[in-house]
Amino acid sequence: MKSYQINTFTEKGNPWAKFKFNHAIGPKEEIHYKNIDDAKGAPLIQQLFYLPFVKSVRLLENKIEVERFDILEWAEVIEEVQEQLQLYLNDGGIVIEATSNDKIPVSVYAESTPNPSVMKFVANKPLVTQSIEFKNIDEASCAPMAEKLFHFPFVKEVFIDANYVSITKYEVANWDAIVMELREFIRKYIEEGNLILKEVPQQKVSSGEEKVIESLGPTETQIVSILDEYIKPAVASDGGNIQFDSYNEVDKTVQVILQGACSGCPSSTFTLKNGIENMLKEMMPGKIESVIALNG
Repeated sequence: MKSYQINTFTEKGNPWAKFKFNHAIGPKEEIHYKNIDDAKGAPLIQQLFYLPFVKSVRLLENKIEVERFDILEWAEVIEEVQEQLQLYLNDGGIVIEATSNDKIPVSVYAESTPNPSVMKFVANKPLVTQSIEFKNIDEASCAPMAEKLFHFPFVKEVFIDANYVSITKYEVANWDAIVMELREFIRKYIEEGNLILKEVPQQKVSSGEEKVIESLGPTETQIVSILDEYIKPAVASDGGNIQFDSYNEVDKTVQVILQGACSGCPSSTFTLKNGIENMLKEMMPGKIESVIALNG
């Protein structure tokens, strides 16, 4: 589960305030909502319009801009709005729904990953606001698309994050024979406006990044910050995810959880030792000796 943090920007007398997020939450092209009716299908934006001082809202890829009425200044309410947005997203709240029966133009392309057993299918639409992994069909009861993907006999595991789906196949299948079928299924499923995720099961958020939301020491907080800023974007580009699990200050060992394409990847050990471990050692001298990975 992603941990959302927000930076705010405003100027006295300016009716617009900006809320910048550390993760993508919206489409690449700006959407301007002028009222609550415009925000149909966008629950987060509708929540903002329930605030009496909100006049209009712009949604961008990693930013929300809110225009206020002249009944108050942003200095009076901006911290409260920031807190509400942060709580909403960290509780798994949906930014934009894809439940309309009207077809929306969707494209999906397949992208290979360093893990030969995993293929990444990237959509031009946001799918979820937090990463979630399914090891089998029983775990996917909360995610209709993942559940249907497990009906394909060659699908072993499913990982969904932001705007892509990483699929792990069984060894008996070859990607050349199945990739087009999977790509077309995912494209059609999204285009028809079907539900991606009903809810996030508790067992999926009870480890890893939930600890970030709770109390962490200064060393652990710094580790999480480095992982979020420097490691996660690169890992996500390969169809995977990395979560902080624990830090042992006695032997200076960091334990992380690998998901998606990173889980069980033959090159993951090399990546850990020559990438993540070296970076943490360099940026936190004397505090890190080794990094140990657990497959999610």
